[in-house]
Amino acid sequence: MNAISFGDTVRIRATVATEQLGLAGRKGLVHGFTTPSDTGVQVIGSGTGDCALSVKIEGQNDPLWFDPNLVEFVDHAPGTTIRIGKRGYTRGTGGEWIEDTRADDD
Repeated sequence: MNAISFGDTVRIRATVATEQLGLAGRKGLVHGFTTPSDTGVQVIGSGTGDCALSVKIEGQNDPLWFDPNLVEFVDHAPGTTIRIGKRGYTRGTGGEWIEDTRADDD
């Protein structure tokens, strides 16, 4: 089993809660994680272990918070690009972030 991390593609598992919300089987990208007892976010699922994953589901405006047991790893979303300040990164097939070493044009 792969550890789920920022930028991974995940699928929402089918449970009573996820089916009622129309989210079961849908895919999304992991945007982060939090400790619900500290942040007070509303978590879909039981929230056991005091950890929640932020997942941006295709077709949803805002990310939703899920109990990690409700998400299953699909892939590391290879080819995904992000920019932090002036640095750019691309996701590799193994989940690594590869820095773009080309000179900045700005």
